[in-house]
Formats: sequence, C-alpha cells, structure tokens
Amino acid sequence: MTAPLDTEKLLSYQIPQTQDDYDPRDVIIYALGVGAGLTSEVDETSLVFERNLQVLPTMALVLGTPGFWPMDPGSGLDWLSILHGEQRLKIHAPLEPAGTLVGTTKVTDLADKGPGKPALIRARKEVRTLSGVLVAETLEIWFVQGAGGFGGERSLPAEPQSQIPDRDPDFAISLPTSLAQAAIYRLSGDRNPLHIDPETAVSVGFERPILHGLGTMGIVGRALVHAACGGVASALREMNVRFTAPVYPGDTINTHIWKDGDTLYFRAYRNGFEQCVIDNGFAKISLPGA
Repeated sequence: MTAPLDTEKLLSYQIPQTQDDYDPRDVIIYALGVGAGLTSEVDETSLVFERNLQVLPTMALVLGTPGFWPMDPGSGLDWLSILHGEQRLKIHAPLEPAGTLVGTTKVTDLADKGPGKPALIRARKEVRTLSGVLVAETLEIWFVQGAGGFGGERSLPAEPQSQIPDRDPDFAISLPTSLAQAAIYRLSGDRNPLHIDPETAVSVGFERPILHGLGTMGIVGRALVHAACGGVASALREMNVRFTAPVYPGDTINTHIWKDGDTLYFRAYRNGFEQCVIDNGFAKISLPGA
C-alpha cells in the first residue's frame, strides 16, 4: 500500500529549472513523436521539413521541463503510482523553429481524497526566453494512487471547466499512431519507463507500454490544427484536456470537434469509439486575418 504523501518533502523539493537550446531538428523530432507524417489525409510537410518549418504549439509541453522529475527520490513521490489527470497549455507567443527557453516548474496545490485514496498534485510551469518574455505556461494535475490521508484539503482550488455542446460535432478527424510512437516521443525528454519497458507497464496494470499522455495531447493538438485552423499551427493558442484512458502505440485517435467562434470543444476516442481517451477538451484559436 502506498504511504500517505510526504508533503514536507515534496514542497521542499526544488524542481530543477531547465534551459533548452533547441533547433529545427528538435522541432521535427517532436512532430514525429506526435505522429506527424503518418497519414496521407493531411499535408504535414511543414511540420517535418526545415523549409518554412512550423512548430506545433504543444511542443511547449516538453520545452523547459526536467522530464519526469518524480523519478528523483528527492521528490518523495512513488512515481509508479502517478497517473496524469489533466493538462492545460496557454501560448503567449508563438514558438520559433529555434531558440533558447527556460522553464520553471512549481507545485502549487495539493488535495487529499482520504486514507487509501488518491492524493492530487497540481504543478505549474512557465516557459520564458532568456530575456524573461513569457512564451507559454502549463498546468497539470497528477493523481498519486493511494497517497491520500496526509491531512490536506479534499479538493484542489477550482479551475474553469468546459462542457461539450449537446449537438453533432462540426469536425471529425482520425489520426493514426505507430507501434514506435512512444519510443519516438520519449526522445523529446520524458524517459518514464512505463512508456518503453514491458515489465514496468505490466507491473502497474497495463498489458504493454502506453503512449505518454502528453503525446496523446500532441496528436489531438494536430487534429485541432488540421480540422479547425487550416493547418496553421500557430493559430492554436490554448488547449486544456482531461485524460480518461490510455492510448497504446498503434491505436488510431478519433477526435470530434465543436467550434464556437474562436473556441473549440473536443473529445477524443481510440480505435473508432472503443474508448474515450480525452474528454472535456477546450481550446482557443486565433486564425490569421480573423
């Protein structure tokens, strides 16, 4: 049984500030990691070719991050008990094809669902240029299974929630993944063995390694760009998701999108409608000339 969350150790742990120098090669590796180029249904040359290269906004999720930092014993966390629950991304300035960015990550809130139940961790990351200009901010929520009972608040401070419209979607797009999807995605920095090592995956209840949650988010981000942004990657300025089930490398992700002005709502399934993998999706877009 997992011990209650050691809040003193966690809150005193200094998550490493990370500086990333990246170039078009890194941009292309990231795009390949979220499935660019696997379908003939959309032209993704601009995501994988240096000439007129576009940067997917979701790359901000992997820039300026120290990787899966709970694997450091100094954090006091049992990393095998962690599930990624929600993720928010807000872009303040479009990512350039090359540059240097600095990421600062802090745990901002904790919640205690009770003894034997999950503990919730909310962490915020700011990604800035060397001169201090804010480029992106992210917010994530992790569930640490069985780590409740430390005596904290029962719920995290509320964040705005979206509601999927009660009508047929305006767009639907299916994007495949490859059997090597997680192996490629981890080249962008997340080395959690859950996504590459069969023994680790089985030890925590999965039949085989699963795709990174942020990898799934990146694939769905591509779907939003192609279906609702005319293929203009920088038009996607904000994206919030709730993860509801894992994706396995080789699955096809089917994204349904509802558009209301510059707001998108979306839901994603694996392999047709086999299982919902992202729910209550919300995004903001800014189309050129709009």
